[in-house]
Amino acid sequence: MARQSTARTVAQKLRRTWFKLVSEVGERVGYAYDWTKARLPGAGQMPSSRRAEHVPAQSQPQATSPSIAGSSSDAAPAHLPDGVLIYAVGDVHGRADLLISLFARIEEDAAKSEATPHLVMLGDYIDRGFQSKQVIDFLMSDRLSRFETYFIKGNHEAALMNFLESAERGPEWANYGGRETLVSYGVRPPRSMTMNDEWVEAHRQFTEKFPEDHLHFMRALELSVRLGDYGFVHAGTRPGRSFEEQQEQDLLWIREEFLNAPGRDDVVVVHGHTPADDAYNDHRRINVDTGAYFSGRLTAVRLEQDQISFLKTR
Repeated sequence: MARQSTARTVAQKLRRTWFKLVSEVGERVGYAYDWTKARLPGAGQMPSSRRAEHVPAQSQPQATSPSIAGSSSDAAPAHLPDGVLIYAVGDVHGRADLLISLFARIEEDAAKSEATPHLVMLGDYIDRGFQSKQVIDFLMSDRLSRFETYFIKGNHEAALMNFLESAERGPEWANYGGRETLVSYGVRPPRSMTMNDEWVEAHRQFTEKFPEDHLHFMRALELSVRLGDYGFVHAGTRPGRSFEEQQEQDLLWIREEFLNAPGRDDVVVVHGHTPADDAYNDHRRINVDTGAYFSGRLTAVRLEQDQISFLKTR
């Protein structure tokens, strides 16, 4: 019992320290981020260990230079029509630096193919990392104009929209990393984790500072996309239910029931939401959430015809 109490005390102290740090970062972090140069204010270019590289499915990330896309692909669990090339990117969570690095590698890879490139973003663009606004700016930029783009809604985007509707949802959003998102939009996050006047004021500032085009972006997010024999969602799907009949709660939140299901339904599901040390794929699902905000590894799966491979930032 004493050990449990000590562990709880340590965890509470660490949590308070983190919330204090987030509050004190304020305007010193994120606002002047220049995504066209992929650098933080006052910081140098990303170290070479963060450069995107292309690795075959189920292999370990390489420390050396990236291999050529498609040269070491594995057999995929599904098939795409000829002329279609898909990149699906996992949870970004406020790491614009990693997104820009990975996208540069995707651009380079797509330029070598005559297929039409499709970019599917699997949701959770915001929270946890300090560059949420910059992530949305990048996703809305002309850099993506060569690609057919699909933007999936994640549970973190849903939490942001809930806060825009009601200040009372603020403390709940803070548990998901919403304080860091407030910082990126120039709003000082409340120190309190319970509803009080600080959250009312943060809500007022956030609704004023949240750009109209970002609001349109959030409202236009899709719950799911089907391309060929693949279904793209944020979290997963309810086993035993067709892809077209899935419900929003499951698409945004499901975990164990989906992850542990033994059989494949009508599509191979490509998803994020549940972070893992490395990308995962089997006969029924492909997970590309590799915990970018804490691991420094943002992952995309590359799908073409009957081949699969992965691109990563480390």
